[in-house]
Amino acid sequence: MYRLGIDVGGTFTDFTLLNGETGVATHYKAPSTPHNPAASIGAGIPEILAAANTDGAALQFLGHGTTVATNMAIERRGARTGLVTTNGFRDVIEVGRQLRPHLYDYAQTKPKPLVPRRRRHEVDERLTYDGAVKSAFSDESAAHAAAALAESQVKAVAVCFLHSYRKPEHERRMRTILQSALPDAYISLSSDVLPEFREYERMSTTALNAYLGPAMASYLEAFFETVTALAPQIEPYTIHSNGGLMTAATVRDYPVRTCLSGPAAGVVGASETARSAGHAHIITYDVGGTSTDISVVRDAKPTFTSDRQVAGFPVRTPMLDIHVIGAGGGSIAWLDDAGGLKVGPRSAGAVPGPVAYGLGGQEPTLTDANLVLGRLNPHGLLEGAMPIDAAAAKGAIQTNIAKPLGLSIDAAANGMLEIAVANMSRAIRAVTTERGYDMSDFALFAYGGAGPLHAADLAVECRIPRIIVPEAPGTMCARGILLSDILHDLVGSIIAPADVAGWDRVCALFDEMRSEGETRLSRDGVAPADRFYRYFVDARYVGQNHEVRVAMDTIDTDKFETFLSGFANRHTQEYGYDIPDRAVETVNCRVQAIGRVVRPEAQVMGRSGRIANALTAHRLINLSSAWVKTPVYRRDELPLGAEIAGPAVVEEMSATTIVLPDQHAAVDDQGNVIIETGL
Repeated sequence: MYRLGIDVGGTFTDFTLLNGETGVATHYKAPSTPHNPAASIGAGIPEILAAANTDGAALQFLGHGTTVATNMAIERRGARTGLVTTNGFRDVIEVGRQLRPHLYDYAQTKPKPLVPRRRRHEVDERLTYDGAVKSAFSDESAAHAAAALAESQVKAVAVCFLHSYRKPEHERRMRTILQSALPDAYISLSSDVLPEFREYERMSTTALNAYLGPAMASYLEAFFETVTALAPQIEPYTIHSNGGLMTAATVRDYPVRTCLSGPAAGVVGASETARSAGHAHIITYDVGGTSTDISVVRDAKPTFTSDRQVAGFPVRTPMLDIHVIGAGGGSIAWLDDAGGLKVGPRSAGAVPGPVAYGLGGQEPTLTDANLVLGRLNPHGLLEGAMPIDAAAAKGAIQTNIAKPLGLSIDAAANGMLEIAVANMSRAIRAVTTERGYDMSDFALFAYGGAGPLHAADLAVECRIPRIIVPEAPGTMCARGILLSDILHDLVGSIIAPADVAGWDRVCALFDEMRSEGETRLSRDGVAPADRFYRYFVDARYVGQNHEVRVAMDTIDTDKFETFLSGFANRHTQEYGYDIPDRAVETVNCRVQAIGRVVRPEAQVMGRSGRIANALTAHRLINLSSAWVKTPVYRRDELPLGAEIAGPAVVEEMSATTIVLPDQHAAVDDQGNVIIETGL
């Protein structure tokens, strides 16, 4: 039986098919179809099944990651949405926090609210912070709001009442009234989507969930139709932004949780692959066609966050802590008003793609620069399956960059690479040195179609001593899906002094959430022996505005001192100090309910032989502004234990790896290429 992982990216859709009996993995890449993401899935599944000499009947698992929700938010292609909230609070979603992250950029504007003011309606009701009813719910005003939204012909409605995380009854009553007036509308309740305090973030997250709901449901329907036609016996899963798997029903209810779906799968796959190879501390470095995604894994555990922005809108839902910048193989090089060279964040994407793809692209991209410099095979990508036009890439750089700047083509292409690497290095520092991590303690885990291509230069820029390039790095996100478990995130707010009495209340809340986790995992068909739980407490010093997250191995009444000690350590790591005499208060309790998925491990093919058998050619490559005659190796012919002195190029179907002069590469017993940078 086979397990299939699919990652729908902005430029390519990646597939990994794992044979459950032999552990042999098959990999495949196909151009994405942004107009209909399910089309690339439908085209690619038969191809990879045929490559493995099997068919859909042999599939027992299919999971997929998708950027559909993120792209809809960025491109503002969601549903016509309305909002219902407590009387006096309809402008919270627009007022926000009054933060100006780009203080001196006068051209920077806030994104327009997903719900315009004319479609935001108020209801007479009010809860206090502890859940007590201050103003009773008014059926009359609720019916008036529902009628107004029906007249506005909305397709989705977000409901966010003040302090509803304490008591959801008012929101549930509102849903009943809305369903009567708008029977076909998609309805999101904040008490379901995000039952924790902070009204602005809760309202923003709920509004985005509603905004994405109808279109995501349509995409899922097309996706399921495609899968059912090929493998009717399976129900596919989708990867959550927290790195776990979700059922179809969960995705329909909470599409906002898929905003980092694909990148999260890559972090899970990188973490598991590195752990298996004996590397506990890594910086994941995923460079695709559109973006670069970076995250920190320490002690073989990915890091999490609940605060980030999607298309400029705050989203407060548990997800892996991934820093995303607009730098990828398709990133377009351009000149600003002062004549300065820039690379990204705009991307050529899958359509029209880089100039060299011959699909209509006219603006030079990072991929075009790598072709001009000989770093990519000038005869074709994906082992020749994708022909390219290196002359067209050269002409585009000459016309758009080199000539206006008075540079040679080589200098212009090198400038593009240097700027892209500088952008990536700033992103890495943002998640490492700016958070108290020493980069010399980490290995750079490079994957994605363009990650291994730039990793050597980036490691030099950041002074990272070691690079890990896994097998088939271009399909790591698809492989990560096969390594993921079912995961539900539960949260409850409890703003209370962290004392013995308060800790008893915390333990009682955790008991309730664990019971809910049992219910959800049971509904997913997870056997009791395969259910596991992780516990976290958000806490802060009294008087602070934001909290730190404390991981707890177990929750019990005798763990209070353990919690206080853990809080002091986390506060010191985050802020550089703790305040032993200051009172502490809890804010949120979080539970991850995990359903272990039984999965076979991919087998490392025991390649043997001579390194010379893997040598396919010598090619002139521009490295550090000098042309160097460089050996080119075919990766699947490199024997385990092989050692290669730089400079060198290692080519495979999904990616190209560069080894710079003075660097040294070796193939470990897991099939990973380990590059020692000498730093």
